[in-house]
Order: sequence, then C-alpha cells, then structure tokens
Amino acid sequence: MNDKYSSSTITEDGRLLLKKMEREGVESVWDRFQAQLPNCGYCEMGLSCRICVMGPCRIDPFGEGPQRGVCGADADIMVARNLGRMIAAGAASHSDHGRDLVEVLGKVAVNEAPGYQLRDVEKLKRVAAEFGITADGKKPNQIAAELSDAMAEEYGTRKKELTLVKRAPAKRQEIWRKLGVAPRGIDRETSEMMHRTHMGVDNDWKSLLLHGIRNSLSDGWGGSMIATEVSDILFGTPKPGVTKVNAGVLKKDQVNIIVHGHNPVVSEMLLHACQDPDLLKMAKDKGANGINLAGVCCTGNELLMRAGIPMAGNHLTTELVLATGAVDMMVVDYQCIMPSLGTVAACYHTKMVSTSDKARFPGMEHQEFHPENAAAKAKTLVKDAIANFDRRGEVFIPVESVECMGGFSVEAIVGALGGTPKPLIDAIAAGKIRGAVGIVGCNNPRIKQDYGHVTLTQRLIENDILVVDTGCASVATAKAGFKQSKALEKAGPGLKEVCGALGVPPVLHVGSCVDNVRILVLASALANALGVDISDLPIAGAAPEWYSEKAATIGVYFVASGVYTVLGPMPPITGSMNIVKLLTEGLNDAVGATFAVEADPEKAAVLIRTHIEGKRKKLGLPHMQV
Repeated sequence: MNDKYSSSTITEDGRLLLKKMEREGVESVWDRFQAQLPNCGYCEMGLSCRICVMGPCRIDPFGEGPQRGVCGADADIMVARNLGRMIAAGAASHSDHGRDLVEVLGKVAVNEAPGYQLRDVEKLKRVAAEFGITADGKKPNQIAAELSDAMAEEYGTRKKELTLVKRAPAKRQEIWRKLGVAPRGIDRETSEMMHRTHMGVDNDWKSLLLHGIRNSLSDGWGGSMIATEVSDILFGTPKPGVTKVNAGVLKKDQVNIIVHGHNPVVSEMLLHACQDPDLLKMAKDKGANGINLAGVCCTGNELLMRAGIPMAGNHLTTELVLATGAVDMMVVDYQCIMPSLGTVAACYHTKMVSTSDKARFPGMEHQEFHPENAAAKAKTLVKDAIANFDRRGEVFIPVESVECMGGFSVEAIVGALGGTPKPLIDAIAAGKIRGAVGIVGCNNPRIKQDYGHVTLTQRLIENDILVVDTGCASVATAKAGFKQSKALEKAGPGLKEVCGALGVPPVLHVGSCVDNVRILVLASALANALGVDISDLPIAGAAPEWYSEKAATIGVYFVASGVYTVLGPMPPITGSMNIVKLLTEGLNDAVGATFAVEADPEKAAVLIRTHIEGKRKKLGLPHMQV
C-alpha cells in the first residue's frame, strides 16, 4: 500500500489504523509531531539551558549572538550539563524499576505479597551467592529476604563498587577503575550527577561526561541488572516459545485487555486474573468467547518472554490499537506511556486504568497496585473490562497476526548451545557467523515506524551477523517476520546453517528494554571464554529509532562496556564539537569503543559490518572488506 501514511510507518496495521483515525478526527502522535515543526534549533543542538532562573539561556551556534549563558557557561559546559541530566534521568527510571522489584521480592519473602511467588529458586540461589549469601540450610524465603536486603543496599549505601560489576571481564573492570568511573552506588551516581550539573558546581565538560559514564554504569551493571535478575526469580527465567504479534492479536469475540508500560509486577497479576475460571465464566455470560490479554511496549515483552502472551505492538502503536475499537481496557504502569492515551481512548469505548503510585495520567482511572493488593486489584480490573465488552462500537482489526518466537534469556541461549558458549565461539571463529549485534531502543516519529529496526536487521542477518534485540526493536522485527523459522531464508548461508541446526531464528528476542543487560552478560561470557575484553569482540550495538532518556543511558553504558554503538537520531550534542569528537572518536582511547550516528539504516549496516570485520582481523579471524 503506497499512500501518505506510508511516510509514517512501514506496518500495514499502522497505515490502516492511521487512516481510520484521520477519518474519525482522532489526533495521533504523528499529527502532534508535525504541529511541533520546525523544532527549536537551540534545543536540538543542546544549546539551551533552563537549570536556573537567571535564564533561560541559549548560545548562538553561528557566533552572531550570545556565546555564554548568564552564569558564563559556554557551549561545551551547556551541552555537557544537558547530556548529563539526560543520562541521570534515564538511569533513575530503569534503576527505580529495579528497586520496585526488589521491594516485591522482600514482600514475597515474608508472605506479604499474595499471588506472587519465587518461580526460579535455582536462580535465586545463584544470584544470592554473588552477593555473598549462602543457601546452605536455608529455605527459599529466607534467601529471598537476605537477597532483597543486600540489593536494597546497592541503592543507598556508598560502596567501593557495585556487586554485579564483577560480572564484567577483569580487563573491563580495570579500565573502569583507572578512569575512576566504577559505579559505587545506584542512587549515589544519579544524585551526584544532579549535584554536578547544578549551577556553580562542575564546569569541566570532560569531568561531567566522565561522571555520565559512571552514572550510566550504575544502571547497566546495577539497577537494570538487578531488575532483570529479580524479574526472573519472581516470574520465571524466560525459555523459548512461540506466540503472535501485531494488531491482529486482538480478538473480535473476546474481552481484550492490553497491558502497557514496563513493570511486570502489574502485568503478572493481570495474567493470572485473566486465567481465573470464575472470570472466564463471567466473560462467557457476557457474550464473549474468552479473555484475551495482549501487550504493547515492554511490560508486554515481559509477558511474551515468560508466558508467550501476544504483542499488539510497540511504542508508536499504543494509540493505534485503541482505534481498533476492540480494546475493552488498557492497564498502564509507567514509562513510555503517552499522556494522549486517555484522550484517544475517550473517542472509543476503552477504559483506561493507571496503577503506579508514581505515574498518573489525564483521562485515566487510578487504581493503585501494591504487592499486598495486586492479586485482588487485578481481578477487579478484569471484571470491569468484562463489563465494558458490550459497550463496543465498530470493531476494526485490520490484519492477521504474525507468528514469532521469543524467550531467549542468557540461560536459554547457553542451554541451546549445550551449556557452553563454545559452539557460538566456534561458529564465529569459522566465519559462519561474522559477529553479533544488539539492536535496541524505541520508536520515534522522526523516523518511519519500524523502518530503521527492520532494514538494519535485514542487512545484518543477510551478511551472516546474528541479531539479538529488545524492547520496541524486538517487536518491530517480530512483526516483520524475522522471529520465525522461515526467516532463515533471509539470512546468509553461514547464519542459516548455524541457526537452523539449533532450531532458532536468526534474530533472538532477549527481552524488554531493561533486559539489555542480558546482552552485556552474554558478551562478558564470550569475552571470558576467549580471555579477552568485550571491546575485542566482533560485536556492536544499535538504536535506530531511539527517543527516550533511558535509551541515552543504555547507549552510554553499552559504549562504556566496550560495545561500538550506532545511533539513528542525533542526540542533542552538536552545539559542542568537542563533545561530538569525544563521543565519536576520543572514547575509543578511554574505553575501547565509540558512538556513531547514522540515521540511514543502510549506511549504519555498512558501519557495523566494517567494525565487525575490523575486530575479526585484530583477533586473527578470517575477515573481508566491506
């Protein structure tokens, strides 16, 4: 289909639902994006500052206007402050997600969280051992209580280094120590960044960016890593399974409930409630053939990974699925939830419910979930969704769903390899797999929805590069059919042979955006097996459609961990060529990796392939010119 909606999204369901929304006079995120154009040039370059009320200030990039803010900050200081605060906000969001899960773990340990349980006791013991907690003679609940307390200490107590930093290769740890960026406390580094960027504190742009690295590492090797590990302990470590994706997962004859956000504490209880026999009977009595739970964004990814729950879409799909008229309730927690959703839902029959004590939205009913009441609250919400079933108007489900495979935790990947990363190393050494790339991040209306993710993925797998992905990127490639067995026909001969023998697709879904840390753990395992650093491996990262502060933090901790990372949209740093040069060149000397920015995924694929072949050459592996 080639129409004006094709400039917004490559997806068929997206184009058809955008057309429907326009016909019905319902505003979308793309409409609001157009209304904001042209964007503020000062803000795009990082040359506007509002951290105090002597301003707001701006610096003229052409040298014809102000060259310093009222306080005297020049372009380098201003851009570094803004980037530092972006990193701090991103680190705070994912790390606070981890804190919420640690608190639930503590409640489960003392039987104050009915409905929740310790689903992976073996992982509980393994992680506890990393924190110096012995399991001998202890019941699982006692171990969970001690682990919850130890993890909580990672947030608030000043330590020499965070516990899970030990998972990184020894060479990488030494780099961090020499630079003085080894993270000491999860909350400490974010708090210190906010202090440093207050007017009159740190005005050395290099010093600010070094602390930005430390702040990002406190998330990647601290808060986010804790979030992933505790989710596995509470809800189960993911295993590969088959499910379906896109708006076609909605059911015309069933009660449709959508979960949206990032915290599996809420979605897990809704999953159980949707399977309750009494509620299923209630739905049948209402005229529905069942209760259909589906996800959008990362809380949906959490359910997909562990329970095979279908995904209706990613970030830019969240308004579109409401326009189907088939969603009886959308339940949200926090992060990436547009405040427009209440307004869009009011145009249809969808009931919107917010659940977090730290996230309220206009046009939504607020029903707070806590560990003590979550199971009961979930049942109440499902009852309300059932009651809403017969209030539907026109229902338009534009496409058939697409099959996909998800659930590739590090444990599942290593298990598929026979319990050791050696077969993957052998395949890389032989050149059957040239390398591996983690494609992560959001959607952004600046870039045609899913185009960056899908195009980059295609170009990599056809050149025998394994792709692992998370978050909105993972949903994009699933909708495009890359996570099923027939996708091997799109892969190069070597990748096709290896993945075919293992019975896996050429693109592995490793989780929600907080689960990017699984990629770091897997990279560390490969590096340790080879006796090298992460920066020596033929791997890379990419965020073709990123938009959020979280994504900025993720990108920094990837590069700081030694992973060359290509961004699609340019971060707001071009007002300082010193900072641009440091991030795209200078960091290589400091941490062995850099950023690149390339909005065209075709060109980004060439950059990544060139990088991977360069690393193969340095390792003495067969390599080629790109």
